[in-house]
Amino acid sequence: MKVILLTDVKSVGKKNQVIEVNDGYANNFLLPRKLAVPYTKGSVDVLNRQKQDVLDKAAAKKAEAIDIQAKLKNVTLVFKVKTGKDGKMFGTITAKQIESELLNKHKITIDKRKFVNYEPINRIGESQVAIELDKNIIGTITVQVEEQ
Repeated sequence: MKVILLTDVKSVGKKNQVIEVNDGYANNFLLPRKLAVPYTKGSVDVLNRQKQDVLDKAAAKKAEAIDIQAKLKNVTLVFKVKTGKDGKMFGTITAKQIESELLNKHKITIDKRKFVNYEPINRIGESQVAIELDKNIIGTITVQVEEQ
């Protein structure tokens, strides 16, 4: 019997894969547990629509990431911090601070976990921060730290 798997089934196949199994295995195990559906014209149409939806969402996400990458090229965040007598700054600039500053000043929402190899900024001057917006799409912002 031909079936379309709805989830990954160990040593049988992956999700959305069309496989041939024994009738008893399909009727007694896969179908009652909703791990698979019978291979019919209707189920194939649904599968093809789901695959197309996934591709469309991925393309939209990639286009949005490219748009945000272009916006980030022109972004410079300025932080004013207190410093000691010798010019060392008190505290650090964290990813959370950068994330909230991007949202407040530029209306760009980026999760702080998307920052690539980020270490808190603890020196006066200019730093570049890389952000992974999507697979193989990296945006860069400039963070300027000045004395208060």
